Amino acid sequence: MSEVKYSEDHEWIEIEGDAATVGITDYAQEQLGDIVFVDLPEVGAEFGIGDDAAVVESVKAASEVLAPLSGEITEVNEDLDADPSKVNESAESNGWFFKMTIADSSELDDLMDRAAYDAYVARL
Repeated sequence: MSEVKYSEDHEWIEIEGDAATVGITDYAQEQLGDIVFVDLPEVGAEFGIGDDAAVVESVKAASEVLAPLSGEITEVNEDLDADPSKVNESAESNGWFFKMTIADSSELDDLMDRAAYDAYVARL
C-alpha cells in the first residue's frame, strides 16, 4: 500500500516500499498557471534532499522542482515532454515528474501528511 507525503516546497511524494513518485501539488500548479515546459532529470542521476531535480515553466514563471528525498532517478514521465499541460490537468496523478529510490527512509519524517500540508497551505 502506498502513502503520500508533501514537502514545504509543494512537492507530493507517493511512497511504495523504497521507491517514490514525485510531482508538484495542485496548489503549486495553480500558482504557476498554464504549464508550457518541463525539464526532467536524467534516469540514473542522483540527488540529495533539496537539490534542484527538475524545472517547470509556465506562462508566468519558471520554478525548480526539488528532490524531496535523497536517491537515484529510476524513471521520468516522458508524457510531459509532449504535453506539459498534463501537470495542470492532473498534477497529483498523471502529471508526476519522476520516480526515485529512497536512499534514507528517515528523511520521510520531515515530510507532511495531507492534513498537515493543507494546514500549511492555508497559512500562506
